Amino acid sequence: MTHVHHDAFVIKTHGRGPVEVTDRVRDIVAASHVGTGLVHVFCHHTSASMLITENADPVVRSDLERFLARLAPDGDPAFEHVAEGPDDMPAHVRSALLGPSVTVPVRDGRLGLGTWQGIFLYEHRRGGHRRRVTVTVMGTGR
Repeated sequence: MTHVHHDAFVIKTHGRGPVEVTDRVRDIVAASHVGTGLVHVFCHHTSASMLITENADPVVRSDLERFLARLAPDGDPAFEHVAEGPDDMPAHVRSALLGPSVTVPVRDGRLGLGTWQGIFLYEHRRGGHRRRVTVTVMGTGR
């Protein structure tokens, strides 16, 4: 029989960059009583995204930010949508590139991440925001 477990949380960001949420997702998976299945982590915002990346070396995350800044720089004159400032449309572009969600296998009741992988909410706006994340765990019971 398939079990489905939903939970949600809010992350307060402090401006542009990644915020690790691996432990929060891990706790939700544990509470779900799913032994084998999938966990889907979804961000409800168009200027933030979800990402799986290295969680050991913080330089990886700063390198990623430098790369994204080159792809979608603040104040780019090519963007017309600047309703909330020069970082508005670049935040939407960055979010579209990284995506609103990630899916991770659940094995033996635990996240099936690789050794150096972590789950991050990536804030693309320069200022801090409150970001809502929904976690859905689906699979067979333990």
